[in-house]
Amino acid sequence: MRNHPDQVAVGTLLRHVLELLDGDVAKVYEEQDLAEYRPRFSPVVRALLSEGPLPVRDLAAAVGVTHSAASQTAAQMARAGLVTHTPDPRDARRRLIELTPKAHALLPQIRAEWDATVAAMAELDSELSMPLAELLTEVADAVRRRPFRDRIAAAYRP
Repeated sequence: MRNHPDQVAVGTLLRHVLELLDGDVAKVYEEQDLAEYRPRFSPVVRALLSEGPLPVRDLAAAVGVTHSAASQTAAQMARAGLVTHTPDPRDARRRLIELTPKAHALLPQIRAEWDATVAAMAELDSELSMPLAELLTEVADAVRRRPFRDRIAAAYRP
């Protein structure tokens, strides 16, 4: 029995690597009494710290995820008391996502974890043939240039 996912099933392998990395980050949060904080919250927190309150559409763009993913993450964060949804004073149809005082109080712990994660990633990168973020950026750029669906269609032979 193998301990590694099928390397031909690239999607499965990507999910497996993400689960390994995110799972360990989540364990660190639990050990630091931040069990309600999730690794997926960090890009949102960084964006809101940098940009201030944002509508979901702008938050999604800042984080680099779909509107749906940003909305789901914001909802999870709201349930954890980390963000609020307030009416946008410039457009009553929109709601702004904003960090709560609770989130601001947790920032020293969260930032310490971010720093440790950056150091751990640098160590992991030193064991790889190229930095993981560089490789994933290269993959994303290539798929944007020519979508994977187009590549499959060109190779598909029923």
